[in-house]
Amino acid sequence: MVEDIKKMPVGAGLPEMPEEIKLAPKKVAIDYKRIIFILLGLGIFILFYLIPGLPDAVDPGGKVFKLPWAGKMAIGLFLMAGIWWVFEVMPIGVTAIAIGLFQVLFYIRPAKEALRDFLDPSVWFIFGSVVIGTAFSASGLTKRMAYKMLTSVGERTNLILLGVFLVTAAMTLIMAHTAVAAALFPLLMAINALYSESDQPTKFGKGLFIGMAWAAGAGSIITFLGAARGVAAAGMFKQFTGNDIGFFELIYYMLPIGLLMVFSIWLIIITFFKPERAVIAGLREKARNLTKELGPMNNKEKFVIFMVLGIVGLFMAKAFVPMKAFTDLDRAGIMLVGTVLFFMTRTLTVEDLETIPWNIILLFGGAMSIGFCLWQTKAAEWLAVHWLSFFLTAPWLVFVLGIAFFVLIMTNFIMNVAAIAIALPVSLVIAKYLGVAPHVILFASLVTAGMPFNLLIGAAPNAIAYESKQFTTGEFFGYGWIPSVVLMAVLAVFVYVIWPLMGMPVLLPK
Repeated sequence: MVEDIKKMPVGAGLPEMPEEIKLAPKKVAIDYKRIIFILLGLGIFILFYLIPGLPDAVDPGGKVFKLPWAGKMAIGLFLMAGIWWVFEVMPIGVTAIAIGLFQVLFYIRPAKEALRDFLDPSVWFIFGSVVIGTAFSASGLTKRMAYKMLTSVGERTNLILLGVFLVTAAMTLIMAHTAVAAALFPLLMAINALYSESDQPTKFGKGLFIGMAWAAGAGSIITFLGAARGVAAAGMFKQFTGNDIGFFELIYYMLPIGLLMVFSIWLIIITFFKPERAVIAGLREKARNLTKELGPMNNKEKFVIFMVLGIVGLFMAKAFVPMKAFTDLDRAGIMLVGTVLFFMTRTLTVEDLETIPWNIILLFGGAMSIGFCLWQTKAAEWLAVHWLSFFLTAPWLVFVLGIAFFVLIMTNFIMNVAAIAIALPVSLVIAKYLGVAPHVILFASLVTAGMPFNLLIGAAPNAIAYESKQFTTGEFFGYGWIPSVVLMAVLAVFVYVIWPLMGMPVLLPK
């Protein structure tokens, strides 16, 4: 038998190799665009490494702001990361890791500082918000909410979009916009699944998720509960001017511009992302039937609602109850209470934990790292003084809008609290020379700090929306200039006409 096998010709008796295996391996196309933007980012960083220095910044009082070597490198790293994020040369979370790595390799900041920022309380706050969204989805509550909303708003896609944006903005009045976006994300995925069974992006899908992110920002400026930036800015304002900003004072001035921007965002979305279908025939009836199939609310759904109300209650107590036990309670700690209890009660399981978008968590770790890097190396202060020095002889309105625009640009790259912390002290000093009242500077800065429409790292809702896979970072960046321009135009009208009519001081008495 063995001898017979030896005599057989090579390959005899073996099955014929399939034709597709015989073919030569397919050549992988080289992505030259990706390589170009990787090199462009690296080239700018190396350029900042090689140049000897940048000119000093000087404020109107004659104070000189020198840019140290680490500050110069921080600006180079800031630009490199921006290019890589916008053109998505690699996963956005990996670009975030590169931010920490480059700080360590080039001695911009020690590893203990550069990498510690990835576990900053703000990052944990975002993580806790995402877990709340996961709990909404895992319990089935998001489907119930989606079907109820669709039953109410009907079958016209434009009205569905408006309903989503109004619900998003309304929820940010009582809870952080990060938590709102995380909670609504599964709901929007359910709505999008009813619109299209395909995984391919649609204009409706792009408008739905991008618009949600933008509307979350617009709504978050109205109350102190929408984001941490308002409380932080009010605290700085009181320290610098001695004037306090009350809860209802903020609402009084911010509610009109916030609502106007929500409707403006809706008009922009239905214009530039006009849905492929004007009506989804039979959607209302389908939503009713799906609601019936869900049956009565289960215990998991009830517990998720109870936990969210409890978390919102703790945030409100922190804002309004003058007790140290509440005022000193960290926001990240409040948000993580829900995380622990969801897993403790088995509302969520380890399988749910594996679905957390860690790419987004890393993204915000990198955003915190570059933000603190710009702050600690004095680069942000140097940038602010240089920018505002262009407006020393400008009319007061141009000066105020110049400050707001600087905050708008900075808040797309770093946390909005940091953007205000950078711009507010310098702008308040310069404002005195131009006779501009501090109130209008604060409120204008808060408006633009809450609406970073261009980059995912500007706000957590932007990054959460990106997880839908309905749009690219380039699309988000490009289309984001439209609401940004509208925002600046609307702000100009409010600063010059509406806020003064409402009683806001805009000029110092002569």
